[in-house]
Amino acid sequence: MRPARARTRARIRAATCAAALAAALSTAPAPTTPAPGEGVRTARAPGEGMRTGLAPAPAQGIRTAPAPAQGIRTAPAPAQGMRTGLAPAPAQGIRTGPAPAQGIRTGPAPAQGIRTAPAPAQGIRTGPGPARQGLRWGDCAEKPVPDGMRCATLTVPLDHDHPAKGTTRVALAKLPATAPARGRRAGSLLLNYGGPGAPGIAYLASDPALFAKLNERYDLIAFDPRGVGLSDPVSCGGVQAADSGAGTGDPGDPATQLAALRAEVRQCERHSGRVLQYIGTVHVAHDLDDIRRALGEEKLDYLGFSYGTRLGAVYAALYPENTGRMVLDGVDSLADSLTEQALASARGQQRALDHFLTWCAHQQDCVYGTNTRTAKERVNALVARLDEHPMTGTGGTPFTGDDAVLAIGSALYDKASWPDLAAALGRAEREGDPAGLEGLLAPAEPAPAEPAATGTPSQVPADNASAAITAVNCADDPDRSNDKADPSVIAKEVGDLGPRFREVSEIFGPRQLMTVLACYGRPAGTDFIRRIDHPGAPRMLLVGTRGDPATPYEWTEETARRLGSAVVVDHKGEGHTGYPSSACVRGYVDGFLIDGRLPAGTRACPAGE
Repeated sequence: MRPARARTRARIRAATCAAALAAALSTAPAPTTPAPGEGVRTARAPGEGMRTGLAPAPAQGIRTAPAPAQGIRTAPAPAQGMRTGLAPAPAQGIRTGPAPAQGIRTGPAPAQGIRTAPAPAQGIRTGPGPARQGLRWGDCAEKPVPDGMRCATLTVPLDHDHPAKGTTRVALAKLPATAPARGRRAGSLLLNYGGPGAPGIAYLASDPALFAKLNERYDLIAFDPRGVGLSDPVSCGGVQAADSGAGTGDPGDPATQLAALRAEVRQCERHSGRVLQYIGTVHVAHDLDDIRRALGEEKLDYLGFSYGTRLGAVYAALYPENTGRMVLDGVDSLADSLTEQALASARGQQRALDHFLTWCAHQQDCVYGTNTRTAKERVNALVARLDEHPMTGTGGTPFTGDDAVLAIGSALYDKASWPDLAAALGRAEREGDPAGLEGLLAPAEPAPAEPAATGTPSQVPADNASAAITAVNCADDPDRSNDKADPSVIAKEVGDLGPRFREVSEIFGPRQLMTVLACYGRPAGTDFIRRIDHPGAPRMLLVGTRGDPATPYEWTEETARRLGSAVVVDHKGEGHTGYPSSACVRGYVDGFLIDGRLPAGTRACPAGE
């Protein structure tokens, strides 16, 4: 098993190709459209064209991956997770890995080759679903897991509209309700920690106590979405594949770099198999309904963080009649393009860093003193120095500017980490020692479960999270030239992005740009998510955090308007998502899921409560 730092570095290297294209441009088959259905917007409102990002990374604490994300968390390094959420970062304590959330989603951009299979009828299923499968719960193959956790595998169609195309597997885990006798058992509660690319089973196994109250009445159900973790995981071959093609030819030539990105895609196809063509949120939402049926539940009760909020919203649009009690925390955008999402994520990360520096200025031993303006300049200068002259890290490994941004972004997901971040920056500035920042990187993604007693190595590729993040975000985004576009056309499209991203944030902006460029060379994705508009789903609860670095509060307001049936909890605190850190938020969420209590209108939760 690779140490967390090595896994993080693999993700950073996975962005090498996209980074080269970014430098060049910033100095410098798509899913078929479904017939319009209820709840699906057929015309784009002005300014709509952008989608979300992140993913993320899981929630306050839930670091989707850092992910996040639609996704820093993975962030710094592209696809690494900034966002996306829990990308999300897992919940307090759950660090879903680089952010699926935070946004920088690193994966290699697909190359010519990856045909994004149309999301089933672009999401609208025209025929009856598959016959219900029974789930055979047994011991979990990978250890350790909490006492009582049971695992199963569900077989689902690759393409729900064309089941004859083959199947893929979805891995599930269950923690049975602990105290159903205290009241009527509530049924099954499906959890999604974000990303995209967060392995739900590993997250639930790492911190089941976060959901102890819900677990009294609910069977908690975690799953690894198709292509993730134990569910036929996608891969681009790790560092070797990521490095292939990078640095060849003229790095300033967009045609050369696009060819390298397309070569990456071919590597992804070789290492992933057919499932790669069927990755995307619409496909996973159909899988959710198959899971609901297999569990024997009439309605789907669901708690999603960061990118998991995008998945929940898509499910509610596809299956409003099957939607039960749904909570979305750390809300993703349904309307923004990947470019706008990445810009918003960079803006949110910079805002969170500014909040941290203001807090630091009031601490006695802050290395930057009391001047927040010069503090920001000094952080930027530190990253720039590390880009040019990396420090020597553990084991002699170079510690780069990307590493520093990833560490800073990870700490911003949870305000409880701010003292550690202040100490780490002080150590780096005063002593030239990156050990403190390295320590912030180590927990950026949940450690994979130990292999089963047989001693066989885990079957999850080291680059699975970054490969999945990129695949999902690209499949969900329709706003780019297709894979046959003339490189000069693409260069013209994105030539102004470098300055725009750097203007938003000198350190987070360029790395968030990688999220966007990683998709060039892949076909445009589905526009189904953009068209979600008042789908007729039951009332649901949305949680937005004002200081969220990965999913800006504005996305909560926008998504609430588009869903039309949402009540908002306005968490005034810091960090990614609210449930892990706020007792007030947990009170509203638990009350709704367990007893159906939903506020009549928006409610506020003060910071620190």
